[in-house]
Amino acid sequence: MRRSWRQFTVVLLLTHSLPTLALLLAVVPLYPPPLEPTAPGAPPAPLPDGYLADFGVLLAAMLGLVCLLALVQAVGWAAGSWVIARQAAGQPAPVGAALPYGLRRAPALWGWTLVYGLLVAVGLVLCYLPGLYAMVALGLFGPVLLFERGAPLGRAREMFHARLGPVLGRIALVRLAASVFSLVLAPVQVAGVLLGDPADAASFSGWDVAYAVVAAVITLPYGLVHLVGLVVTYAEQRACEGPVTATRLAGELG
Repeated sequence: MRRSWRQFTVVLLLTHSLPTLALLLAVVPLYPPPLEPTAPGAPPAPLPDGYLADFGVLLAAMLGLVCLLALVQAVGWAAGSWVIARQAAGQPAPVGAALPYGLRRAPALWGWTLVYGLLVAVGLVLCYLPGLYAMVALGLFGPVLLFERGAPLGRAREMFHARLGPVLGRIALVRLAASVFSLVLAPVQVAGVLLGDPADAASFSGWDVAYAVVAAVITLPYGLVHLVGLVVTYAEQRACEGPVTATRLAGELG
């Protein structure tokens, strides 16, 4: 990691931070008009004309943009894995070669990411615990897909149950450490709600820009911790299954 952090940072900046900033700023003009406040005990005010239609447009736009963001981020996950593996093997890993590799592997990784996200979301709706299980048990699907090119979900689950305690601990630690960075967003979001003008909900404000910038910056350490943790956990699992070297793993990426 000490040898690859510069290239990795550039990759994440191009595929995570800047796209996240663009997405958060792109949806601001689509916010529906704010609802009129009502006195305590009074019946709720009627919805403004076209409110539901505007809200539907916002949801559709956010869904489409999030899927597009996931595709761009998949380029970063693949390119970052390539950088980590090659640097660990003592091989050159320039950004100019990492990004084309990421573009080539991104479509498959993106598709499986959507499947993984859907399984986790459905599991969270079904009494929450199934979603937590899917999140952890299938968490290594990305490295499995990139290194082995097989059925990633089944293989990830197999690796999880083969060494349940160590893998559970490492993945949970990675998720927890990465999630800590998201807590930085909370003060900015709360300040925007308390100090912002509701009438300006559909226009750019300093709080919107501040929130987008902070969120974009946070994607860098979040991505570093998340991806490095998963790749290292996967490599350790492979080493427990049989002899494996960094050179071999780098070669498996192609």
